[in-house]
Amino acid sequence: MESVYYIEVEKILPNPYQPRKTFDPESLKELAESIKEFGILEPLIVTRKEIVTENGLDVWYELVAGERRLQAAKMIGLKTVPAIVKELSEKAKLEVSIIENIQREDLNPIERAKAFARLMEEFGMTQIEIASRIGKSRSYVANTIRLLKLPEEIQEALKAGKISEAHAKILLSIEEPELQRKIFERIISEGVPVQEIQRIRVSKKVEEDPELLFLKRKLEEILKTKIEIKKSGDKIQVMVNFFDQKDIWDLIKTLEKQNQDQI
Repeated sequence: MESVYYIEVEKILPNPYQPRKTFDPESLKELAESIKEFGILEPLIVTRKEIVTENGLDVWYELVAGERRLQAAKMIGLKTVPAIVKELSEKAKLEVSIIENIQREDLNPIERAKAFARLMEEFGMTQIEIASRIGKSRSYVANTIRLLKLPEEIQEALKAGKISEAHAKILLSIEEPELQRKIFERIISEGVPVQEIQRIRVSKKVEEDPELLFLKRKLEEILKTKIEIKKSGDKIQVMVNFFDQKDIWDLIKTLEKQNQDQI
């Protein structure tokens, strides 16, 4: 069992690898009230840091995990906080910080994406290695990192909670910058749901393909009903909308008759 020490708050330095940059004031205030009543139930994690001064060697501690607890403790004026002192490499410090935040779901999608990118760029970790550390799939890591390709305006909206991660991923799949911007503006102003964005996107693609548009109109003319066409790569999906079961039976009879006529 690891030893827990009570360390002076003023002796704890900020975590340079803290992936989370924003903290909800109300949530922090609630945590402070809880600590005031029950104390800090889970110790912080710190590393020992020796700094040479004019007066000799001075011992400080660098925070690894527990940023919210430390800030809440400062809010209510605690002088010391419980902490576990560990010896960790720079890579391990970042890993622990990220994993703690992800497990608590404290990071917004952009903070998470930047943290993953940092693990890859600064420490040479692969997407598979990151996925293994956080208990997620490689595709989850890859798709999260791809969010950083979004325009800055959309990233800021995602960080602020103005759009959802599902919205962001659909916007990311729209290659035309102008269409992407227009749909983003509609999400912000009208609160367009994800399903509607997908419909707009598919409709736009069909309209841009003269042959698909012709086929869509031809099918609607023959079947006397609304047709939706979705194209993904080389695959094409056709959806036929019927008012009731009678319309389906009428179509079946028409197809059967055509088949008999051909025999």
